[in-house]
Amino acid sequence: MRPSRPPGAPRSALSALLATVLALASCWLAAAPAGAADALLSQGKPVTASSSESAALAPAAAVDGDPGTRWSSQFSDPQWIQVDLGAASSITQVVLRWEAAHASAFQIQVSADASAWTTIYSTTTGTGGTQTLTVSGTGRYVRMYGTARATPYGYSLWEFQVYGTPGSSGCGTANAAQGRPATASSSESAAHGPDRAVDGDPGTRWSSQFSDPQWLRVDLGSAKIVCAVTLSWEAAYASAFQIQVSADASAWTTIYSTTTGTGGTQTLTVSGTGRYVRMYGTARATPYGYSLWEFAVHTTGSGQDEPTLLSYGRPGVASSSQHDSNCWECTPARAFDRDPATRWATSSTTGWTDPGWIYVDLGAPARITQVVLQWDPAYARSFQIQVSDNASAWTPIYSTTSGTGFKQTLNVTGSGRYVRMYGTERATPYGYSLWEFQVYGTGGDPITPPPLPADPADPPRLVWSDEFDGPAGAKPDPAKWTADPGTGPNNELEYYTDHDNAWMDGDGFLVLEARKQATPGSTCPADPLTGSTTCQYTSARMNTGNKFHFTYGRVEARIKVPKGNGLWPAFWMMGADFLTGRPWPYNGEIDIMEILGRDVKTAYSTIHAPAYHGGGGIGSPYTLPGNADFSDDFHVWAATWNSRGITYTLDGRTVFTVDKEQVERTRGPWVFDHPFYIILNLAVGGDWPGPPDAGTPFPARMLVDYVRVYQ
Repeated sequence: MRPSRPPGAPRSALSALLATVLALASCWLAAAPAGAADALLSQGKPVTASSSESAALAPAAAVDGDPGTRWSSQFSDPQWIQVDLGAASSITQVVLRWEAAHASAFQIQVSADASAWTTIYSTTTGTGGTQTLTVSGTGRYVRMYGTARATPYGYSLWEFQVYGTPGSSGCGTANAAQGRPATASSSESAAHGPDRAVDGDPGTRWSSQFSDPQWLRVDLGSAKIVCAVTLSWEAAYASAFQIQVSADASAWTTIYSTTTGTGGTQTLTVSGTGRYVRMYGTARATPYGYSLWEFAVHTTGSGQDEPTLLSYGRPGVASSSQHDSNCWECTPARAFDRDPATRWATSSTTGWTDPGWIYVDLGAPARITQVVLQWDPAYARSFQIQVSDNASAWTPIYSTTSGTGFKQTLNVTGSGRYVRMYGTERATPYGYSLWEFQVYGTGGDPITPPPLPADPADPPRLVWSDEFDGPAGAKPDPAKWTADPGTGPNNELEYYTDHDNAWMDGDGFLVLEARKQATPGSTCPADPLTGSTTCQYTSARMNTGNKFHFTYGRVEARIKVPKGNGLWPAFWMMGADFLTGRPWPYNGEIDIMEILGRDVKTAYSTIHAPAYHGGGGIGSPYTLPGNADFSDDFHVWAATWNSRGITYTLDGRTVFTVDKEQVERTRGPWVFDHPFYIILNLAVGGDWPGPPDAGTPFPARMLVDYVRVYQ
């Protein structure tokens, strides 16, 4: 791909110095406010463009306040970039900080709906550099519309700044959907997943399968008043569709409907309240699917008062609670600790009866707007949510006889100091059990919970790595890795040594070697070949547990795996609280790569948690193109992990995606929002791979080129 500016001849030192001074000066000028009464309206707002030269040169870079990042278009006329200010505003000044690829002819335009545009500035003698334009106009959307390029390349802006007086009313939030969890009825491919329609990048899109109906849904996180929806269609658009809202992603209310969809960019004025918003397409305008570059939802705020988590850390009382080997310390407090790996359960000796209940004392009267229940498999088919001022007389504010279990988000209205889940019919022979019982609203005496971890910023940066460039025979870097000696779990047959089986080969690779080598004094399951219970194999297992933990980011490794019955190479992560006593699987496990030596054409990526682990873990097998053999070459396995889920890739190709919200609704609690550490190992034998046999090659080697973490 060509750069936006042509490669030039070397500059003299004087000209380079002059360019630096001018760049710094233009940066300061562009950042200066337009006037005492004017505000910078555009920074950080949603922005779209006619095109982008590459993903690294996306339109968002022109409104990020960073003079070192830029938007750049394709190399044709016309091209445009537009910013959504969120509400109709009075525009007084526009500052354009051009890269060398600037416009010789362009217009500044405003619009109320991103459809009909009014020109408030026009020139055919654009000078490039930093242009500060005094203008006068009103609109929610402002764009630079370029009609003639000054170079053979595209249009490129370091910064596109709009100043003026913000609107005081109207559809306020520019795009409440951006970056929120999105799901769809289907996707044409992994590269066209639903998240691509809410990522703020006009160069990526969601595309469905080629059938009717299809839908795209976004979770706004809490109930919002929706006042407008903007659909930026690709050529495959809907001729008939509805915009719908829902409190629970189950019962939907239609707030817009058409059978004469036009495609293009449609900004629809609507009125409705819901946590979930979806486009529900019923007729395609083309033989292809439904495809949206962007799905933007505009809101004016919360559907209720902005809710606060009132129940965290507050005292709880229950009809009974369990405390035994099956559910250790499953007391009422566990339902109010915002820890998805702990739970309350009714007693196995006295509490597996109806009714069963648990309530929380909010500390003071409160207005209740939402209750979130994350059920264990022992859930309530029939239950009520009740409120009380004195924990004696109770008033129901929600009732059902068809409870679904898993995660239930209930929008309610009620007032009281105490809130209770009162179960009247169990869905299983067991009791009632909740991982989390969260109460939201206003008032009470809330305890502020610890902040949740923040998602990594873009673009990601390398924060930790090992390239294994040491001399031949050198052991793994003790500042990064700890050996994990001893016998393995899962009825494995190896004994892991203290780095005797791990070293660098001098060619840039870490070697983890499995050998047929007895370890005197050790005890393993009986070897099927010899019958001996002394461990007959040695291998290597190492981790970053006492050296490096991290929460969220992308972790990747380039690995070549061995082939042979009974071999089990793995690249994975464990929750760091395992090191301080929380048992597996309550700490969480993220398996990035596992391969069985008996079938080196299939790899696996999986997550394990209290409600889904072992053979019930959530995962997926996958293969190489052409069903190639993984042991023939190196491959890059990676997991990109954030507050919304985990995306697994193989050699840059998405092979499996785990969505947090979907897991909570269908499988159980998500326990992956805390620090994890990295593990590399080569196991021999075990329940899953089975034992080695006479044909298994020993020594067997797993080679690792590098391990890297980006945040």
